Amino acid sequence: MRVSYLGKLIFLSTSLWLVVTAQALIADDADASALNERFKEVVAPIISRNCLTCHVSTHKEAELSLESYRELSDVAGAHGVWEIVLERVEAGEMPPEDAKSQIADSERQTMIDWIHAARRFEALRTAGDPGPVLARRLSNAEYDNSIRDLTGFDLRPTQTFPVDPANTAGFDNSGESLNMSPALLNKYLAAARSVAEHLVFTPSGLAFAPHPVVTDTDRDKYCVKRIVEFYERQPTDLASYFFAACEFRRRLQAETTLEEIAKLNRISPKYLKTIWELLEDERDTLGPLAKLKQMWKTLPDDTETMQACAAMRDYVLETRKQFESHFDNLDIDGVHDGSQSFVLWKNKQYARHRRTANFEPPSTNSKKQKTKDKPVEVSASEPLFELPSDDQLAQFQSDCQQFCAVFPDSFYVSERGRDYLDKPRDEQEKGRLLSAGFHSMMGYFRDDQPLMELILDESEQQELDGLWEELDFFAAAPQRQYQGFLWFERTDSRFMREAEFDFSRPEDKAALTSPYIQQLSEVYLAKATRSGGEGEALQAIRDFFLDIDSQIRWVEQTRIAAEPRHVDAIVDLASRANRRPLSSDQEISLRKFYQQLREQQGLSHEEAIQDALVSMLLEPEFLYRVDLLSDSEPPRALDDYELASRLSYFLWSSSPDAELLACAERGQLRDRQVLLLQARRMLGDWKVRGLATEFAGNLLDFRRFEEHNAVDRVRFASFDSSLRSAMFEEPIRFFIDLVQSDRSITDLLVSERTFVNAVLAKHYGMHDLELDEDRWQEVDSASKYDRGGLLPMAVFLTKNAPGLRTSPVKRGYWVVRRLLGERIPPPPPNVPDLPDDEAQLGELSLRETLAKHRQHASCAGCHDRIDSIGLVFENYGPIGELRELDLGGRAIDTHAEFPDGSTGAGLADLKSYLMAQRQQDFTGNFHSKLLTFALGRTLQLSDQMVLEEMAKDGAANENRFWPLIETIVTSPQFLNKRGRGDLAVEPFREGATHE
Repeated sequence: MRVSYLGKLIFLSTSLWLVVTAQALIADDADASALNERFKEVVAPIISRNCLTCHVSTHKEAELSLESYRELSDVAGAHGVWEIVLERVEAGEMPPEDAKSQIADSERQTMIDWIHAARRFEALRTAGDPGPVLARRLSNAEYDNSIRDLTGFDLRPTQTFPVDPANTAGFDNSGESLNMSPALLNKYLAAARSVAEHLVFTPSGLAFAPHPVVTDTDRDKYCVKRIVEFYERQPTDLASYFFAACEFRRRLQAETTLEEIAKLNRISPKYLKTIWELLEDERDTLGPLAKLKQMWKTLPDDTETMQACAAMRDYVLETRKQFESHFDNLDIDGVHDGSQSFVLWKNKQYARHRRTANFEPPSTNSKKQKTKDKPVEVSASEPLFELPSDDQLAQFQSDCQQFCAVFPDSFYVSERGRDYLDKPRDEQEKGRLLSAGFHSMMGYFRDDQPLMELILDESEQQELDGLWEELDFFAAAPQRQYQGFLWFERTDSRFMREAEFDFSRPEDKAALTSPYIQQLSEVYLAKATRSGGEGEALQAIRDFFLDIDSQIRWVEQTRIAAEPRHVDAIVDLASRANRRPLSSDQEISLRKFYQQLREQQGLSHEEAIQDALVSMLLEPEFLYRVDLLSDSEPPRALDDYELASRLSYFLWSSSPDAELLACAERGQLRDRQVLLLQARRMLGDWKVRGLATEFAGNLLDFRRFEEHNAVDRVRFASFDSSLRSAMFEEPIRFFIDLVQSDRSITDLLVSERTFVNAVLAKHYGMHDLELDEDRWQEVDSASKYDRGGLLPMAVFLTKNAPGLRTSPVKRGYWVVRRLLGERIPPPPPNVPDLPDDEAQLGELSLRETLAKHRQHASCAGCHDRIDSIGLVFENYGPIGELRELDLGGRAIDTHAEFPDGSTGAGLADLKSYLMAQRQQDFTGNFHSKLLTFALGRTLQLSDQMVLEEMAKDGAANENRFWPLIETIVTSPQFLNKRGRGDLAVEPFREGATHE
């Protein structure tokens, strides 16, 4: 997309519009001198008469002194303090009822009006100020997510870190709370080293494994699993090919191609073409090929088609056993049957004959009685195919060869036991993936030629070749296999016990060199010849030494050749970690650091690369968010890379992806249209889960619920780890759906939808839903189960209950504080606790106990605001389960008088009250918290214009989510950074939490 200079100019102009407009509006809104004079002459005397009795420096009630505020400039420097003063005076809480001096209504209104005017004046004067954003480390979640996106795996290296502290707004993504200590720095060092343990070295570069790959066993596990997973992904079910061929035959007149049919059925076009040509060949055939063609011609074209195709597949598999090849063990006196040379020879014979027909029965005349798998005998009553006459034998064998060439006895071998023991395959040990079948030795054997030849296309062949090369390269499989050979031949086999073999020992690295391998080959062959070895057996030994030497040399040479590519890869990785291209000095420094580790510290190549990765993860450019720190005297616009990071850590709590960085590299991101398109793309990505967990999780106080252990597991046995995880997941999925569907944020309150899995559905009594264990499903009419939206979600009901009873106080406080944004002061000291167990409340119900509690004047002010809202949840037990009786056997009563004087009962009436009376409180709180999270700092008065714009856009767009994001990411606060010369503005002060 080409971005015009005009487009950028329009965007920059829009970004600064609020600032310019605000300056122009100051004269119309308030005059500074008039405000100052009114404060001195009118407001200050009111404060002196009514407030300074308690709020002076010598007697700071609630740690608040007001005697130092003498004019407008004093107030302008402490807007957080005066916001609290305004709230208390507006609520009629100050002065308190028992104060000696009571403020007159007219004076109270005068004071309120002046504070509003002063705040408005300051908001307009500083509108658009980007605000002070401190340099800070990544939060634990941001670090984990950034590592996930850097490595491709969710490694979570901060699992043992202390919990990040939150700022006053409740979020842990600001410099106000994210400090660094020496102890924490040591944890980051350990975390970086743990990430380096996942580093995978390949012939072409670097990758990461989902588990540590330091040991040879771990490296084997990683490489073998990738190969086996590749095999298992391949479409080898013959029934699918027969079905696709039938579909193609049915659609021949529709000009559909085999490739299109193959794509629709997710099978190999190459192999489908082979099978189609075989089945449609009109030449007369004999044996199993003739029988298969007859089945093809009579294949039904209806609902029974797939069943008939499965029957064709079963016929092929059963018939193919008739023609399996069988090979006897090689034999030389003194050489163990499980010796690598003999086992590998036998493996090669089977691999070479996967697509050939064998007409000979198994041999039984060797020195040992053979007990191999016998081919299935043709039943006289139900023959698998018609046997040929003597004059048809040549054609019969030719047709059988064609049959076996198209249908191999195996496309690949992913599991092999010790076949040299001549046990039937179903009796051989299991679980030896890709094993060569040695005795007590590590070694792998590749047997997948039919898959390569018949099914895979060129790119897939290259991918599979690469996976096998990685096994040799990264796990040093040939070297370790040869060391196993040396050990085995000196122990179990005893063939190399004589002194003439002492020069080659498994613990001696020199034994892996070509001269030593060549020398051992000569000595070994000489003894084998003296022991009666000849012909194919001796050739198998020669081939073994030649092949293993070639394989070891390939690994050595390829590793040396790959070293520069690994250094280049670590530089590329550093650029991604840096979230912008490295400067030339940074790249030179990183390469020099690697060289110093090799030359001065004596580290190996792998060790030096791993240390370079550790160093990279400790660089401030990765570990810290320094992109928003003031770096010039005047304020300036964020550059494209800075904007990319700000956007990604806002919407994903992670680093920018390749597409976002590509936009930044092209200089497009400051174009309004491009920025908004990227924001929408990112909201639609699965990584928006970062916004759900870090923004919604902290806003709604369930972020750490997966560690919640306050529930009594004896009383509530159903509350296990799976239910707790499901409770945590429900609001995450609900919020992601709200974001990605661009729903109204009021859906959080009133929606009738929710998301459940089998565990949560059972807990909610949704017995009519049939769900798999791991499947989540949207429930559109959750209200019929008394669910829907946030309010009745078990995670919140459980989190805000002590464990053996409900807590209307905690539940009501959660609604009032978290959803509506009210500031509730902490309870006074020495307030008696309620009994922990609901069954032990005595004669009074919990409702009656709270009513008695509210009779105390010091308690009533707050509890009148929260208890009534909490009481409507009483039909939900301590873990959010529906109930009709409390734990003491008392009938549930959900009636309540809401703070506005209206009454209601249960969740439905609470929703109605919130939407009718408190919707603006809810949306305003959501807007301010979303903006706080986006900017990564506490809000200040200069942000008021953005909040007003969000409110305006919300009202015009049914409070949908995307317009809020658009307003934020195009605001001057989001697009710019402060200069060093800007005056600091005191931020809003959040009130204390109420637990």
